[in-house]
Amino acid sequence: MRYVLVDRITLWEPPRRAGGRKCVALADDVFADHFPGAPMWPGAMILESLAQLGGALCDAAAQAAGRADALSVLALVHRAKFRRPVRAGDVMELEVEALAFDEDRATLRAAATVDGEVVADAELGLVYATGHAPELVTSRRRQLEIWRSGLHRRDA
Repeated sequence: MRYVLVDRITLWEPPRRAGGRKCVALADDVFADHFPGAPMWPGAMILESLAQLGGALCDAAAQAAGRADALSVLALVHRAKFRRPVRAGDVMELEVEALAFDEDRATLRAAATVDGEVVADAELGLVYATGHAPELVTSRRRQLEIWRSGLHRRDA
């Protein structure tokens, strides 16, 4: 994955909901072009952060249902609203909540906040795809374990 946009999972209640954190750093390479002299985190990256967290939740639900080779893929963004800019130095708190799951897809409510203020929210639709290379499935599971590694620490 080129961009890993979740630093840590802070809440993990599959298949119902998950929370995470993304620390936005000036060193992130998207700031080179977005925008020089006035860096602002792109809205697409906010949505991707939420989709990655939601994908981890959906993958865990699929695995629990016996679909070990199914990986979720973002297929729909509905009612996305961007309420204020996210800047370097901000810590985005991410939250996704399952609205519906079935055999082929999931619908999630997703929101990102900074300092308790909603910066973006949307409804996300993810679909399950199968037939992936085993290395990809293993890589995604390893990434989930890294994200969850600080879940039970006091500062999480």
